[in-house]
Amino acid sequence: MSPVRAGAPTEAALSDEAWLSAMLDAEVALACAQARIGMIAWTSADAIAAVAGSWRCDLVSLACRARDAANPVVAFVQELTREVAARYPDAADDVHRGSTSQDILDTATMLLAAHAVDLILEDLDRVCDALARLAERHRDTPMAARTLTQHAVPTTFGLKAAGWLHAIGEASVRLRRVRGELPAQLGGAAGTLASYHEYAVLRGVVAQDGGSPALELVSVFAEELGLAEPVLPWHTARAPIAALGAELSMLTGALGKFGTDMLNLARTEVAEATEPTAEGRGSSSAMPQKHNPVLATLLLSAALQLPAHASVLMHCMLAEDERPAGAWHAEWQPLREALRIAGGAAHTAAELAEGLAAQPGAMARNMELTEGQIVAERLAVHLTDALGKAGAKQYLGRIATSSTATGMPFNRAVRTDPGILEHLSPRKIEEILNPADYRGAAGELVDRALREHRLRSHSGTGVLAAHDAGDIEQPDTGKGHFDA
Repeated sequence: MSPVRAGAPTEAALSDEAWLSAMLDAEVALACAQARIGMIAWTSADAIAAVAGSWRCDLVSLACRARDAANPVVAFVQELTREVAARYPDAADDVHRGSTSQDILDTATMLLAAHAVDLILEDLDRVCDALARLAERHRDTPMAARTLTQHAVPTTFGLKAAGWLHAIGEASVRLRRVRGELPAQLGGAAGTLASYHEYAVLRGVVAQDGGSPALELVSVFAEELGLAEPVLPWHTARAPIAALGAELSMLTGALGKFGTDMLNLARTEVAEATEPTAEGRGSSSAMPQKHNPVLATLLLSAALQLPAHASVLMHCMLAEDERPAGAWHAEWQPLREALRIAGGAAHTAAELAEGLAAQPGAMARNMELTEGQIVAERLAVHLTDALGKAGAKQYLGRIATSSTATGMPFNRAVRTDPGILEHLSPRKIEEILNPADYRGAAGELVDRALREHRLRSHSGTGVLAAHDAGDIEQPDTGKGHFDA
Protein backbone atom coordinates (compact mmCIF):
# COMPACT_ATOMS: atom_id res chain seq x y z
CA MET A 1 0.00 0.00 0.00
CA SER A 2 1.42 3.37 -0.99
CA PRO A 3 -0.72 6.46 -0.31
CA VAL A 4 1.93 8.60 -2.00
CA ARG A 5 1.06 7.27 -5.43
CA ALA A 6 -2.45 5.87 -5.04
CA GLY A 7 -4.83 7.40 -7.56
CA ALA A 8 -2.17 9.45 -9.35
CA PRO A 9 -2.23 9.38 -13.18
CA THR A 10 1.10 7.55 -13.29
CA GLU A 11 -0.34 4.63 -11.32
CA ALA A 12 -2.44 3.39 -14.22
CA ALA A 13 0.22 4.41 -16.74
CA LEU A 14 2.66 1.95 -15.14
CA SER A 15 0.35 -0.99 -14.46
CA ASP A 16 1.15 -4.54 -15.55
CA GLU A 17 -1.32 -4.07 -18.40
CA ALA A 18 0.56 -0.94 -19.48
CA TRP A 19 3.82 -2.90 -19.60
CA LEU A 20 2.22 -5.52 -21.82
CA SER A 21 0.82 -2.81 -24.11
CA ALA A 22 4.23 -1.17 -24.34
CA MET A 23 5.87 -4.46 -25.35
CA LEU A 24 3.21 -4.89 -28.02
CA ASP A 25 3.85 -1.33 -29.20
CA ALA A 26 7.57 -2.10 -29.43
CA GLU A 27 6.91 -5.23 -31.52
CA VAL A 28 4.53 -3.37 -33.82
CA ALA A 29 6.97 -0.49 -34.23
CA LEU A 30 9.73 -2.96 -35.08
CA ALA A 31 7.55 -4.63 -37.71
CA CYS A 32 6.53 -1.27 -39.19
CA ALA A 33 10.13 -0.07 -39.28
CA GLN A 34 11.23 -3.28 -40.97
CA ALA A 35 8.43 -2.94 -43.51
CA ARG A 36 9.45 0.66 -44.20
CA ILE A 37 12.98 -0.34 -45.18
CA GLY A 38 11.85 -3.50 -47.04
CA MET A 39 12.91 -6.20 -44.56
CA ILE A 40 9.41 -7.63 -44.30
CA ALA A 41 6.18 -7.17 -46.23
CA TRP A 42 3.70 -4.54 -45.16
CA THR A 43 1.06 -7.27 -44.99
CA SER A 44 3.07 -8.82 -42.13
CA ALA A 45 3.43 -5.51 -40.32
CA ASP A 46 -0.28 -4.86 -40.68
CA ALA A 47 -1.09 -8.35 -39.42
CA ILE A 48 1.13 -7.96 -36.35
CA ALA A 49 -0.42 -4.56 -35.65
CA ALA A 50 -3.93 -5.98 -35.99
CA VAL A 51 -3.23 -8.77 -33.51
CA ALA A 52 -1.50 -6.42 -31.08
CA GLY A 53 -4.50 -4.12 -31.16
CA SER A 54 -6.94 -6.74 -29.92
CA TRP A 55 -4.99 -9.53 -28.20
CA ARG A 56 -4.05 -9.67 -24.53
CA CYS A 57 -2.30 -12.58 -22.87
CA ASP A 58 -2.74 -13.91 -19.35
CA LEU A 59 -0.50 -11.66 -17.24
CA VAL A 60 -0.27 -14.04 -14.28
CA SER A 61 0.76 -16.89 -16.55
CA LEU A 62 3.25 -14.64 -18.32
CA ALA A 63 4.78 -13.58 -14.99
CA CYS A 64 5.18 -17.18 -13.90
CA ARG A 65 6.70 -18.23 -17.22
CA ALA A 66 9.09 -15.28 -17.07
CA ARG A 67 11.01 -17.22 -14.42
CA ASP A 68 12.10 -19.67 -17.11
CA ALA A 69 14.04 -16.99 -19.01
CA ALA A 70 14.51 -14.41 -16.21
CA ASN A 71 12.50 -11.94 -18.31
CA PRO A 72 8.94 -11.84 -19.67
CA VAL A 73 9.77 -11.27 -23.34
CA VAL A 74 10.58 -14.86 -24.32
CA ALA A 75 7.19 -16.19 -23.24
CA PHE A 76 5.48 -13.04 -24.52
CA VAL A 77 6.95 -13.47 -28.01
CA GLN A 78 5.96 -17.14 -28.05
CA GLU A 79 2.35 -16.24 -27.24
CA LEU A 80 2.27 -13.33 -29.69
CA THR A 81 3.71 -15.48 -32.48
CA ARG A 82 1.18 -18.22 -31.76
CA GLU A 83 -1.66 -15.70 -31.95
CA VAL A 84 -0.39 -14.17 -35.21
CA ALA A 85 0.05 -17.65 -36.68
CA ALA A 86 -3.55 -18.52 -35.80
CA ARG A 87 -4.93 -15.44 -37.54
CA TYR A 88 -2.35 -14.59 -40.21
CA PRO A 89 -0.14 -17.66 -40.80
CA ASP A 90 2.06 -16.00 -43.42
CA ALA A 91 3.08 -13.24 -40.98
CA ALA A 92 4.13 -15.42 -38.05
CA ASP A 93 7.81 -15.67 -39.02
CA ASP A 94 8.04 -11.87 -39.13
CA VAL A 95 7.16 -11.43 -35.45
CA HIS A 96 10.24 -10.29 -33.49
CA ARG A 97 12.41 -10.80 -36.59
CA GLY A 98 16.09 -10.47 -35.67
CA SER A 99 15.27 -9.09 -32.27
CA THR A 100 16.33 -9.94 -28.74
CA SER A 101 14.48 -9.75 -25.44
CA GLN A 102 16.34 -6.70 -24.22
CA ASP A 103 15.53 -4.72 -27.36
CA ILE A 104 11.82 -5.13 -26.71
CA LEU A 105 11.79 -4.72 -22.94
CA ASP A 106 14.15 -1.74 -22.87
CA THR A 107 12.14 -0.05 -25.61
CA ALA A 108 8.89 -0.76 -23.77
CA THR A 109 10.45 0.66 -20.63
CA MET A 110 11.37 3.86 -22.44
CA LEU A 111 7.85 4.17 -23.87
CA LEU A 112 6.33 3.83 -20.41
CA ALA A 113 8.89 6.17 -18.86
CA ALA A 114 8.25 8.79 -21.52
CA HIS A 115 4.49 8.65 -20.97
CA ALA A 116 4.86 8.73 -17.19
CA VAL A 117 7.26 11.66 -17.33
CA ASP A 118 4.84 13.54 -19.58
CA LEU A 119 2.14 13.09 -16.93
CA ILE A 120 4.55 14.23 -14.21
CA LEU A 121 5.51 17.31 -16.21
CA GLU A 122 1.85 18.24 -16.63
CA ASP A 123 1.42 18.22 -12.86
CA LEU A 124 4.66 20.13 -12.38
CA ASP A 125 3.36 22.85 -14.68
CA ARG A 126 0.34 23.14 -12.37
CA VAL A 127 2.60 23.29 -9.32
CA CYS A 128 4.79 26.01 -10.77
CA ASP A 129 1.88 28.11 -12.00
CA ALA A 130 0.25 27.95 -8.56
CA LEU A 131 3.48 28.80 -6.75
CA ALA A 132 4.07 31.70 -9.14
CA ARG A 133 0.66 33.10 -8.24
CA LEU A 134 1.48 32.78 -4.53
CA ALA A 135 4.87 34.43 -4.99
CA GLU A 136 3.35 37.34 -6.91
CA ARG A 137 0.43 37.80 -4.50
CA HIS A 138 2.68 37.73 -1.44
CA ARG A 139 5.71 39.43 -2.96
CA ASP A 140 5.86 41.90 -0.06
CA THR A 141 4.09 39.96 2.71
CA PRO A 142 6.58 40.00 5.61
CA MET A 143 7.22 36.97 7.79
CA ALA A 144 9.97 35.64 10.02
CA ALA A 145 12.78 33.76 8.34
CA ARG A 146 14.00 30.87 10.45
CA THR A 147 17.51 29.46 10.61
CA LEU A 148 18.29 26.38 12.70
CA THR A 149 14.62 26.51 13.83
CA GLN A 150 14.96 30.02 15.35
CA HIS A 151 13.71 33.40 14.16
CA ALA A 152 16.48 35.03 12.14
CA VAL A 153 15.55 38.17 10.16
CA PRO A 154 12.40 39.15 8.27
CA THR A 155 11.73 37.70 4.83
CA THR A 156 8.57 37.53 2.73
CA PHE A 157 6.19 34.71 2.04
CA GLY A 158 6.54 35.62 -1.61
CA LEU A 159 10.26 34.86 -1.48
CA LYS A 160 9.61 31.55 0.26
CA ALA A 161 7.12 30.60 -2.47
CA ALA A 162 9.60 31.82 -5.10
CA GLY A 163 12.20 29.49 -3.61
CA TRP A 164 9.87 26.52 -3.98
CA LEU A 165 8.99 27.67 -7.49
CA HIS A 166 12.58 27.97 -8.63
CA ALA A 167 13.72 24.62 -7.20
CA ILE A 168 10.76 22.70 -8.64
CA GLY A 169 10.98 24.58 -11.93
CA GLU A 170 14.66 23.73 -12.34
CA ALA A 171 13.96 20.08 -11.52
CA SER A 172 11.24 20.17 -14.16
CA VAL A 173 13.68 21.54 -16.74
CA ARG A 174 16.18 18.78 -16.04
CA LEU A 175 13.49 16.09 -16.13
CA ARG A 176 12.16 17.46 -19.42
CA ARG A 177 15.66 17.28 -20.88
CA VAL A 178 16.10 13.66 -19.80
CA ARG A 179 12.67 12.82 -21.21
CA GLY A 180 13.70 14.21 -24.61
CA GLU A 181 16.78 12.00 -24.57
CA LEU A 182 15.05 8.68 -23.73
CA PRO A 183 16.33 6.30 -26.43
CA ALA A 184 14.87 3.39 -28.29
CA GLN A 185 16.81 0.15 -27.92
CA LEU A 186 17.87 -1.94 -30.90
CA GLY A 187 21.03 -4.01 -30.93
CA GLY A 188 20.26 -7.65 -31.52
CA ALA A 189 21.73 -10.49 -29.54
CA ALA A 190 24.96 -8.75 -28.48
CA GLY A 191 24.63 -5.16 -29.62
CA THR A 192 26.13 -5.61 -33.10
CA LEU A 193 22.84 -5.47 -35.06
CA ALA A 194 24.10 -8.59 -36.84
CA SER A 195 20.78 -10.42 -37.20
CA TYR A 196 18.98 -7.28 -38.36
CA HIS A 197 21.75 -6.68 -40.88
CA GLU A 198 21.70 -10.26 -42.14
CA TYR A 199 17.93 -10.43 -42.55
CA ALA A 200 17.93 -7.10 -44.39
CA VAL A 201 20.72 -8.13 -46.74
CA LEU A 202 18.99 -11.45 -47.51
CA ARG A 203 15.88 -9.48 -48.46
CA GLY A 204 17.95 -7.28 -50.75
CA VAL A 205 17.68 -4.14 -48.61
CA VAL A 206 20.32 -1.57 -49.53
CA ALA A 207 20.93 1.42 -47.27
CA GLN A 208 20.76 4.82 -48.94
CA ASP A 209 24.23 5.74 -47.70
CA GLY A 210 25.75 2.43 -48.73
CA GLY A 211 26.27 1.32 -45.14
CA SER A 212 24.49 -1.31 -43.10
CA PRO A 213 20.70 -1.30 -43.53
CA ALA A 214 20.51 -2.18 -39.84
CA LEU A 215 21.56 1.39 -38.96
CA GLU A 216 18.72 2.74 -41.08
CA LEU A 217 16.40 0.36 -39.22
CA VAL A 218 17.47 1.84 -35.87
CA SER A 219 16.65 5.34 -37.08
CA VAL A 220 13.26 4.39 -38.48
CA PHE A 221 12.42 2.31 -35.38
CA ALA A 222 13.12 5.29 -33.08
CA GLU A 223 11.02 7.52 -35.32
CA GLU A 224 8.12 5.07 -35.21
CA LEU A 225 8.17 5.22 -31.42
CA GLY A 226 8.82 8.93 -30.93
CA LEU A 227 11.96 8.11 -28.93
CA ALA A 228 15.50 9.38 -29.40
CA GLU A 229 17.75 7.49 -31.79
CA PRO A 230 20.63 5.94 -29.82
CA VAL A 231 24.19 6.38 -31.04
CA LEU A 232 24.94 2.81 -29.97
CA PRO A 233 22.90 -0.03 -28.49
CA TRP A 234 22.89 0.51 -24.72
CA HIS A 235 22.30 -3.03 -23.46
CA THR A 236 25.04 -2.60 -20.84
CA ALA A 237 25.41 1.19 -20.94
CA ARG A 238 22.62 2.03 -18.52
CA ALA A 239 23.04 5.79 -18.26
CA PRO A 240 19.53 6.50 -19.64
CA ILE A 241 17.95 4.57 -16.76
CA ALA A 242 20.31 5.89 -14.10
CA ALA A 243 19.91 9.49 -15.29
CA LEU A 244 16.14 9.21 -15.17
CA GLY A 245 16.29 7.81 -11.65
CA ALA A 246 18.63 10.58 -10.54
CA GLU A 247 16.37 13.32 -11.91
CA LEU A 248 13.29 11.76 -10.35
CA SER A 249 15.13 11.72 -7.03
CA MET A 250 16.12 15.38 -7.43
CA LEU A 251 12.54 16.24 -8.29
CA THR A 252 11.05 14.58 -5.24
CA GLY A 253 13.73 16.29 -3.16
CA ALA A 254 12.55 19.68 -4.43
CA LEU A 255 8.93 18.72 -3.82
CA GLY A 256 9.92 17.38 -0.40
CA LYS A 257 11.44 20.75 0.52
CA PHE A 258 8.08 22.33 -0.30
CA GLY A 259 6.37 19.73 1.89
CA THR A 260 8.83 20.11 4.76
CA ASP A 261 8.36 23.88 4.86
CA MET A 262 4.60 23.46 4.77
CA LEU A 263 4.73 21.04 7.70
CA ASN A 264 6.55 23.67 9.75
CA LEU A 265 4.28 26.51 8.64
CA ALA A 266 1.21 24.43 9.53
CA ARG A 267 2.27 23.78 13.14
CA THR A 268 -0.41 24.84 15.63
CA GLU A 269 1.85 27.41 17.24
CA VAL A 270 2.99 28.78 13.85
CA ALA A 271 -0.16 28.58 11.67
CA GLU A 272 1.29 30.70 8.87
CA ALA A 273 -0.09 28.54 6.04
CA THR A 274 -2.78 25.91 5.71
CA GLU A 275 -3.47 23.07 3.30
CA PRO A 276 -6.62 22.87 1.19
CA THR A 277 -9.43 21.05 2.97
CA ALA A 278 -11.48 18.11 1.75
CA GLU A 279 -13.99 15.78 3.33
CA GLY A 280 -12.16 13.37 5.62
CA ARG A 281 -8.70 14.69 4.78
CA GLY A 282 -6.29 15.15 7.67
CA SER A 283 -8.49 13.36 10.16
CA SER A 284 -7.14 11.32 13.05
CA SER A 285 -8.43 7.90 14.07
CA ALA A 286 -8.30 9.00 17.71
CA MET A 287 -8.52 12.82 17.97
CA PRO A 288 -11.61 14.47 16.47
CA GLN A 289 -10.11 17.98 16.47
CA LYS A 290 -7.13 17.16 14.26
CA HIS A 291 -6.62 18.54 10.75
CA ASN A 292 -3.28 17.03 9.83
CA PRO A 293 -1.18 18.44 6.92
CA VAL A 294 -1.35 15.17 5.01
CA LEU A 295 -0.47 16.49 1.54
CA ALA A 296 2.81 17.89 2.83
CA THR A 297 3.37 14.63 4.69
CA LEU A 298 3.03 12.67 1.46
CA LEU A 299 5.57 14.93 -0.26
CA LEU A 300 8.10 14.34 2.49
CA SER A 301 7.39 10.60 2.39
CA ALA A 302 8.06 10.52 -1.36
CA ALA A 303 11.31 12.44 -1.00
CA LEU A 304 12.53 9.99 1.63
CA GLN A 305 11.62 6.90 -0.42
CA LEU A 306 12.79 7.69 -3.92
CA PRO A 307 16.58 8.01 -3.41
CA ALA A 308 16.77 4.32 -2.44
CA HIS A 309 15.23 3.32 -5.78
CA ALA A 310 17.50 5.73 -7.65
CA SER A 311 20.48 4.21 -5.84
CA VAL A 312 19.58 0.74 -7.14
CA LEU A 313 19.42 2.13 -10.67
CA MET A 314 22.86 3.70 -10.22
CA HIS A 315 24.28 0.40 -9.02
CA CYS A 316 22.81 -1.31 -12.10
CA MET A 317 25.23 0.65 -14.26
CA LEU A 318 27.71 -2.08 -13.30
CA ALA A 319 26.45 -4.25 -16.14
CA GLU A 320 29.03 -6.70 -17.39
CA ASP A 321 29.87 -7.79 -20.94
CA GLU A 322 27.20 -7.33 -23.63
CA ARG A 323 24.25 -8.58 -21.57
CA PRO A 324 24.25 -8.44 -17.79
CA ALA A 325 23.09 -11.20 -15.48
CA GLY A 326 21.09 -9.55 -12.72
CA ALA A 327 21.88 -5.86 -13.19
CA TRP A 328 19.39 -5.38 -16.02
CA HIS A 329 16.81 -7.50 -14.24
CA ALA A 330 17.19 -5.49 -11.03
CA GLU A 331 16.15 -2.25 -12.74
CA TRP A 332 12.55 -2.95 -13.63
CA GLN A 333 10.77 -2.68 -10.30
CA PRO A 334 12.87 0.19 -8.83
CA LEU A 335 12.34 2.24 -11.98
CA ARG A 336 8.61 1.63 -11.93
CA GLU A 337 8.45 2.57 -8.25
CA ALA A 338 10.55 5.68 -8.85
CA LEU A 339 8.20 6.83 -11.62
CA ARG A 340 5.13 6.02 -9.54
CA ILE A 341 6.40 7.81 -6.44
CA ALA A 342 7.50 10.86 -8.40
CA GLY A 343 4.17 10.89 -10.21
CA GLY A 344 2.28 10.69 -6.94
CA ALA A 345 4.39 13.45 -5.42
CA ALA A 346 3.89 15.77 -8.41
CA HIS A 347 0.13 15.17 -8.39
CA THR A 348 -0.04 15.79 -4.64
CA ALA A 349 2.09 18.93 -4.90
CA ALA A 350 -0.25 20.34 -7.55
CA GLU A 351 -3.21 19.97 -5.22
CA LEU A 352 -1.29 21.45 -2.32
CA ALA A 353 0.06 24.43 -4.25
CA GLU A 354 -3.27 25.26 -5.85
CA GLY A 355 -5.13 25.19 -2.53
CA LEU A 356 -2.46 26.53 -0.17
CA ALA A 357 -3.70 29.45 1.95
CA ALA A 358 -1.14 31.88 3.40
CA GLN A 359 -2.00 33.54 6.73
CA PRO A 360 -0.43 37.03 6.78
CA GLY A 361 -1.99 37.82 10.15
CA ALA A 362 -0.22 34.90 11.82
CA MET A 363 3.01 35.88 10.08
CA ALA A 364 2.78 39.41 11.48
CA ARG A 365 1.99 38.14 14.99
CA ASN A 366 4.86 35.68 14.94
CA MET A 367 7.35 38.38 13.93
CA GLU A 368 6.52 40.13 17.20
CA LEU A 369 7.29 37.08 19.36
CA THR A 370 10.91 38.09 19.96
CA GLU A 371 9.87 41.68 20.68
CA GLY A 372 12.24 43.30 18.23
CA GLN A 373 15.12 40.82 18.24
CA ILE A 374 14.26 39.86 14.66
CA VAL A 375 15.80 43.16 13.51
CA ALA A 376 18.88 43.01 15.76
CA GLU A 377 21.02 42.52 12.66
CA ARG A 378 19.65 45.77 11.23
CA LEU A 379 20.47 47.64 14.42
CA ALA A 380 23.99 46.23 14.29
CA VAL A 381 24.40 47.54 10.74
CA HIS A 382 23.41 51.05 11.83
CA LEU A 383 25.75 50.94 14.84
CA THR A 384 28.75 49.59 12.91
CA ASP A 385 30.24 53.01 12.09
CA ALA A 386 30.15 54.00 15.75
CA LEU A 387 31.03 50.70 17.46
CA GLY A 388 32.65 48.62 14.72
CA LYS A 389 31.05 45.49 13.27
CA ALA A 390 32.15 43.13 16.05
CA GLY A 391 31.52 45.74 18.75
CA ALA A 392 27.97 46.42 17.56
CA LYS A 393 27.17 42.72 17.48
CA GLN A 394 28.55 42.15 20.98
CA TYR A 395 26.73 45.20 22.39
CA LEU A 396 23.36 44.12 21.03
CA GLY A 397 24.03 40.54 22.08
CA ARG A 398 24.40 41.70 25.68
CA ILE A 399 21.13 43.64 25.46
CA ALA A 400 19.34 40.58 24.05
CA THR A 401 20.71 38.33 26.81
CA SER A 402 19.75 40.84 29.49
CA SER A 403 16.24 41.35 28.13
CA THR A 404 15.66 37.58 28.10
CA ALA A 405 16.90 37.27 31.68
CA THR A 406 14.97 40.24 33.07
CA GLY A 407 11.83 39.94 30.98
CA MET A 408 12.20 43.43 29.56
CA PRO A 409 11.22 43.43 25.86
CA PHE A 410 14.21 43.79 23.56
CA ASN A 411 12.68 46.70 21.67
CA ARG A 412 12.02 48.60 24.93
CA ALA A 413 15.57 47.94 26.11
CA VAL A 414 16.91 49.30 22.82
CA ARG A 415 14.72 52.41 22.98
CA THR A 416 16.03 53.26 26.44
CA ASP A 417 19.66 52.20 26.18
CA PRO A 418 21.98 55.21 26.62
CA GLY A 419 24.69 53.71 24.45
CA ILE A 420 22.34 53.34 21.51
CA LEU A 421 20.66 56.71 22.06
CA GLU A 422 24.10 58.27 21.88
CA HIS A 423 24.36 57.23 18.24
CA LEU A 424 20.76 56.86 17.00
CA SER A 425 17.80 59.18 17.47
CA PRO A 426 14.55 57.83 18.93
CA ARG A 427 12.90 58.37 15.54
CA LYS A 428 15.63 56.42 13.77
CA ILE A 429 15.37 53.62 16.32
CA GLU A 430 11.61 53.33 15.67
CA GLU A 431 12.25 53.17 11.97
CA ILE A 432 14.88 50.46 12.38
CA LEU A 433 12.65 48.40 14.68
CA ASN A 434 9.93 47.99 12.02
CA PRO A 435 10.49 44.46 10.69
CA ALA A 436 8.33 45.05 7.62
CA ASP A 437 10.93 47.54 6.38
CA TYR A 438 13.86 45.11 6.64
CA ARG A 439 13.32 42.85 3.67
CA GLY A 440 16.42 43.62 1.64
CA ALA A 441 16.01 42.73 -2.02
CA ALA A 442 13.32 40.10 -1.33
CA GLY A 443 10.83 41.70 -3.70
CA GLU A 444 13.32 41.90 -6.54
CA LEU A 445 14.37 38.30 -5.95
CA VAL A 446 10.73 37.28 -6.28
CA ASP A 447 10.57 39.24 -9.54
CA ARG A 448 13.62 37.34 -10.82
CA ALA A 449 12.02 34.00 -10.01
CA LEU A 450 8.78 35.02 -11.70
CA ARG A 451 10.65 36.21 -14.77
CA GLU A 452 12.45 32.88 -14.94
CA HIS A 453 9.15 31.04 -14.56
CA ARG A 454 7.59 32.98 -17.42
CA LEU A 455 10.62 32.28 -19.60
CA ARG A 456 10.49 28.59 -18.72
CA SER A 457 6.76 28.42 -19.44
CA HIS A 458 7.23 30.15 -22.77
CA SER A 459 10.22 28.20 -24.03
CA GLY A 460 9.92 24.89 -22.20
CA THR A 461 13.25 25.50 -20.48
CA GLY A 462 14.75 28.09 -18.19
CA VAL A 463 17.95 29.66 -16.95
CA LEU A 464 18.19 33.42 -17.40
CA ALA A 465 21.84 33.25 -18.33
CA ALA A 466 21.11 30.87 -21.19
CA HIS A 467 18.29 33.11 -22.35
CA ASP A 468 20.63 36.11 -22.34
CA ALA A 469 23.07 34.13 -24.48
CA GLY A 470 20.44 33.29 -27.09
CA ASP A 471 17.77 30.75 -27.87
CA ILE A 472 18.11 27.36 -26.22
CA GLU A 473 17.89 24.45 -28.62
CA GLN A 474 15.43 21.78 -27.57
CA PRO A 475 15.95 18.07 -28.27
CA ASP A 476 14.05 16.75 -31.27
CA THR A 477 12.37 13.51 -30.22
CA GLY A 478 10.46 13.00 -33.47
CA LYS A 479 7.07 11.36 -33.79
CA GLY A 480 6.09 8.17 -35.54
CA HIS A 481 3.38 5.53 -35.19
CA PHE A 482 3.42 5.81 -31.41
CA ASP A 483 3.53 9.13 -29.53
CA ALA A 484 5.36 8.15 -26.37
